[in-house]
Amino acid sequence: MVRTLVICEKPDAAKRIAESLGSRNQVLRRTKRGVPIYEVVRPDETIYVCSALGHLYSVGQKQGMTRKAYPVWDLAWKPRYLVERDQERLQTWIGQINQLSQEADRFVNACDYDIEGSVIGAMILKYACNSAHRNARRMKFSTLTVRELQEAYANSSAELDITLVDAGMCRHEVDWMYGVNLSRALTASALEHGEVYSTLSTGRVQSPTLRFVVDREEQINCFVPIPYWTIETVIKAGRNTISAQYEKERVVSKGEADKVIADCTGEPGTITDIESHRSKIYAPSPFDLSTLQAEAYRHFGLRPSYTLGIAERLYLDALISYPRTSSQKLPPSIGYRKILENLSTLEEYAEKVTGILRLPSLSPSQGQRSDPAHPAIYPTGNIPRRALQPRELKVYDLIVRRFVAIFGAPAERQSERASVSVKGHVFYLRGVQVLTNGWIDLYEPYARIEKMPLPSLSVGQTVEIAQIVSTERFTQPPPRFNPSSLLRLMESQNIGTKATRANIIDTLYDRGYIIGERMTPTPLALNVIEVLRKYCSKIIETNFTRELEEKMQDIESGREQRERVLVKAIEHLRPVMAELEAKATELGTELGRTIRETRLAQATLSVPCPQCNSRLVVVRSSKTGKRFIACTGRWKEGCAFSLPLPQFGGLVLLKRFCARCGFQLIMVKARGRRPMISCPRCFKEKRDEQARQSTQTLS
Repeated sequence: MVRTLVICEKPDAAKRIAESLGSRNQVLRRTKRGVPIYEVVRPDETIYVCSALGHLYSVGQKQGMTRKAYPVWDLAWKPRYLVERDQERLQTWIGQINQLSQEADRFVNACDYDIEGSVIGAMILKYACNSAHRNARRMKFSTLTVRELQEAYANSSAELDITLVDAGMCRHEVDWMYGVNLSRALTASALEHGEVYSTLSTGRVQSPTLRFVVDREEQINCFVPIPYWTIETVIKAGRNTISAQYEKERVVSKGEADKVIADCTGEPGTITDIESHRSKIYAPSPFDLSTLQAEAYRHFGLRPSYTLGIAERLYLDALISYPRTSSQKLPPSIGYRKILENLSTLEEYAEKVTGILRLPSLSPSQGQRSDPAHPAIYPTGNIPRRALQPRELKVYDLIVRRFVAIFGAPAERQSERASVSVKGHVFYLRGVQVLTNGWIDLYEPYARIEKMPLPSLSVGQTVEIAQIVSTERFTQPPPRFNPSSLLRLMESQNIGTKATRANIIDTLYDRGYIIGERMTPTPLALNVIEVLRKYCSKIIETNFTRELEEKMQDIESGREQRERVLVKAIEHLRPVMAELEAKATELGTELGRTIRETRLAQATLSVPCPQCNSRLVVVRSSKTGKRFIACTGRWKEGCAFSLPLPQFGGLVLLKRFCARCGFQLIMVKARGRRPMISCPRCFKEKRDEQARQSTQTLS
């Protein structure tokens, strides 16, 4: 009997694959030292299904160098528990997979079919399964539905997707080499020459991304507003009053604006022309990952990384297809009609889906982008087995309605414009009529057309200027990035990948480089980018990062070799490291000053002490280790004013103030939790009041 070991990426995927490959009485589940293992018994084969926990192996430096030494040019793939802290349980996981491999005759990589999944499976097969990657097979699937998993196992390819593995390995190796060397160089320079310790992380993609945010902030700060005037007009036509737009959207001087007002006040107008134009609005394309993240941010305010996490949970529940895709196309092979029939059994979609099913043929809207590994994101039609969490339900609903909408007919609208002449000046009356809603009805509430029809008008009709005023306005600087717009810029500049961009943005938040949904760089970010620009500008350039991404795409397609790309990356990094070493004294001195100033600014409140008017600062007790707000007057005047603070997560002092008491607000951010904004003073008053009430109750 053949014994096959199937390696999966996550425990939930392992369970679904095992249940799909065998009936209930054929699947045995056992746990060895906390590692779940599934055994599928068939007449001619026994299948062992075991999962990883993401990456079990990672890049690290070779033996013989201290963890803080740099530059590092020799690297090796190692068990992740030897490279990263707090990953000790992975040793047990690797050990159990190794034991299973000794009993197996055949091996299958069933990790997610993308670069990361290919690397995860290949590294496990190579190191934990004694070089089994040489003869292993590869399962390729886009959903965790029973039918697709059975087909993927039966039709698994005879060898691993080596080009994807090489591309993924190269990306990990290059990113590790850049991140370790640059971060250690900055951190060591600040410690040795600036006499202050702070972990200053940077990297091949992180630095150019942070530069985008800093550059935008510099544009905002250097922006000089230019005044202009708008002419706001209300025209009365019969019983109808309509807002009108002056022929010039912006009038450049007050004198010109005053002249328009003087010319037109009290004067009749004449409709000289009426135009109408019909247009079709076609259904949107299916979701790829970036458009899903953009829509989820626009409608729900979810950060890209959070949307991806939710989408991955829905994928593991077999409710949607694989989310890490850049495709905007859906092939007929996924079974449009069957998916829609299943969705019609859900009450909230039944009415609209039934209408689509009446169509003689189903032809979805398709986008331009494609992905050789996976189609666009779509619902599988499976009914949820569990009650979805509120945010999961929102993202699932968005995906389902988008899928249904792509089969809808175009929406049609009629745009109208009437021209009104007053003393040689022209004003426009604009309106929109919706002729047919088409796909928009299917995608509600995520799409709509504003209806604003014009009343019945005719050429030569006399109208009255009911109101005309000029308003002074000023040109506005470019907006700050938000997580969604920054991700789109990274995508357009081809830095990072669809799988890593959201995590890079989260890293900028975690490192204290940016704050707020409208991304504001902290003083630390401004100064770090300024120092890098001054002493080593190559680190923050996008050109080489973009070139490397293109080279790694060439590895995927077989046009380039991993070793050559790695050598080129090292050749680019060597002079950068030499330049950093040559300027270590100046670099470290400036970084040290920057870190101290940043820490002081981040710890100093902008409101004074309400008791003695001294500065308030965030301090940490040397005895208990707890942080709190204290008055600097305590060390001089003996002021005892203090306020408690949350003891978890990162603390940010906001430039906002409590509406009740006027005290400065704080924000606490912890991984996996929503940011919490509160007023320390109101919190203390509320806590003290609760304590008094509790004391009175006891007495």
